[in-house]
Amino acid sequence: MNRILPRRVASVMFASMRSNGEWGSGSGKGGGSGGSVRDAGGSFGKMEAAREEEYFRKQQKEQIKKLKSHLQDEIDHHEDSIKKLEDEIKRHKEKIHKLSKEEDKVGH
Repeated sequence: MNRILPRRVASVMFASMRSNGEWGSGSGKGGGSGGSVRDAGGSFGKMEAAREEEYFRKQQKEQIKKLKSHLQDEIDHHEDSIKKLEDEIKRHKEKIHKLSKEEDKVGH
């Protein structure tokens, strides 16, 4: 069971607003640059912004998928542990029952 997964999935969001509020419409008010295509604005900038958004959405979806798988592995592990412990409890109770019968035989 692979336990080398992050404990939580970081939310991956690319939410930098541009001057008129649309992604890819040019440089934003934050002072940062989105690259030459994004800075130029227009349809190429918007297309690049859409590709970036799709990339991060896919990455987040994959992270969620991995986390769900990891959590299911954890559940399976714990359920297996519970079953083993319940079996041990049952064995101990049977031993106590047998010892009680032996005690009754010796006591008579």
